[in-house]
Amino acid sequence: MGKKHNHFFYVLECADGSFYGGYTIDVQRRLSEHNEGIGAKYTRPRLPVTLVHSEAYTTKSEAMRAEYAFKKLSRAKKEIYLQEAGEVDAQPKKL
Repeated sequence: MGKKHNHFFYVLECADGSFYGGYTIDVQRRLSEHNEGIGAKYTRPRLPVTLVHSEAYTTKSEAMRAEYAFKKLSRAKKEIYLQEAGEVDAQPKKL
């Protein structure tokens, strides 16, 4: 029996063009929570948000390590990360 991949690192693009990285076990539920204003404090004033990337992991710690690593990246490196994952256009967005 294969391992379940039910822990997710996800990236949202906020209305102001900024990126938010998070952890969840249910990406669609979490996206809805963010857009209802009951998500993270960071995203509340930056609604609406759009899901631009998610990755599944077998453990919570793996997913949270990915989230932490993403949050430490500069804006330019976040854009490169997402481009390499095939999630955003090649042109950087201006804030």
